[in-house]
Amino acid sequence: MARNDPTTSAELMSREVVPPLPASRPAMPFQDAAKLSLADSQLRYNMAKATTTIRAKRLRAVGELPDWEALREAGRAIKDRTLRHLDKYLIQFEESVTRVGGRVHWAADGEEANRIVAGIVKAKGAGEVVKIKSLTTDEIGLNDALAREGIKAHETDLAELIIQLADERSSHILVPAIHKSRAEIREVFRRTLKNAGDLTDEPRRLAEAARAHLREKFLTVPVAVSGVNFGVAETGTVAIFESEGNGRMCLTLPKTLVSVMGIEKLVPTWRDLEVYLQLLPRSSTAERMNPYTSFWTGLAPEGDGPEEFHLILLDDGRTRVLDDREGRQALRCIRCSACLNVCPVYENTGGHAYSSVYPGPIGAILTPQLVGVDNAGSLPYASSLCGACYEACPVKINIPEVLVHLRGKVVRRKQEKLLGRLAPENLAMRAMAKVFASPRRFRAAQRLGRQGQKLLMKEGVIQRLPGELGGWTSVRDVFPVAPQTFREWWAQRERAGRVNQDQPSSREPRP
Repeated sequence: MARNDPTTSAELMSREVVPPLPASRPAMPFQDAAKLSLADSQLRYNMAKATTTIRAKRLRAVGELPDWEALREAGRAIKDRTLRHLDKYLIQFEESVTRVGGRVHWAADGEEANRIVAGIVKAKGAGEVVKIKSLTTDEIGLNDALAREGIKAHETDLAELIIQLADERSSHILVPAIHKSRAEIREVFRRTLKNAGDLTDEPRRLAEAARAHLREKFLTVPVAVSGVNFGVAETGTVAIFESEGNGRMCLTLPKTLVSVMGIEKLVPTWRDLEVYLQLLPRSSTAERMNPYTSFWTGLAPEGDGPEEFHLILLDDGRTRVLDDREGRQALRCIRCSACLNVCPVYENTGGHAYSSVYPGPIGAILTPQLVGVDNAGSLPYASSLCGACYEACPVKINIPEVLVHLRGKVVRRKQEKLLGRLAPENLAMRAMAKVFASPRRFRAAQRLGRQGQKLLMKEGVIQRLPGELGGWTSVRDVFPVAPQTFREWWAQRERAGRVNQDQPSSREPRP
């Protein structure tokens, strides 16, 4: 098998990676960043208008399919099956890509992936690359890493180009410039593009300005970099879904193509793509099919397409996520952004508040797992538990469930850092587990609770708990333990019934 590094697929899947993700690690706690976003009225107006429009379009597109819930279940099942046997499918995928002429590289983290990409570009004698919109390359900070090596990366997606020229972060998985108005985009183009001094904010004129800027790059830059929406283990095919045609240009004009793919993006067979070809477009752009859906298998030495194809399989913390029974469902994500568009927190704060490549509800559960809760402990609290994101997710990721799971991790880590295993909350939870494990101990605890709560009750409720427990009652009242449990009531009822049966009847028998 063709490789340029000594790491084997088996070694990569077996070792734990704790990656430093410069592009995904939040710069500040969500709560602090959210305050800045909430103070920006223009941002909130732009976000509300855009997400409301997208939600309405998506509902219409989804409503056309009578079997939408069955498709969601199929999408979930395929992803879960793939994740259960990911090691096997990755090896099969590597063999399939190699068989059709591609070269496979394994990257344990973002730094290694960036080094591989830079090495390929330098080997071709190039100082520039054109890029298809890719969250994975944003995650590893590829553009900055290439810049440090003297290589200029040109974003070709319109929204990504706007963000790059404005020197900002993306604020949405699907629509990176969703937070900007047309007037703001016009000013960015006037400031950064040639011959754009008299540009208006008419959408057609803005698109023309971007097209003129990019056309030269498509025709002259010899290396393209892409992400991957899906990889097919059976055939070695990579799939890219896009709406503008810039991806198709990058796939057909440059002679060298480098694709960076998270290892969770696999599906086992070509037929499995049928499900996601229906789920992804409707959930993302609210269309029946993406305008440009490109599949690439190997090389194209005699036609349009790359004469050299490199595929980088990226771990970057994903095997650690896979090891978490509750959290691994985040790896089902197909990057559709449906959860963002229904989230009231995201709508009011915007993507920048998350300070991460992955904003919104999916970012609240994916980023902390990739970089560790120590580095993103505020994000599990950056989404509500209303469940709208779970209902919208096309692959049925139970985001509220994972949020609660990660919040537990955050609290335990804080407690352990302060006081280790002797932290009060840890001790209390272990004691509670022992009490709940024994019916006898549970009944005894109920009796003690009824006696002890008398010191805390006022007007029939417990208004303030002592010590660290006071945080729970600072915003809510706690109802006391009932004077009688159901089991006690039932036992009393049974005793009364037996007594009534033993007493002689006072009624005379009828003659």
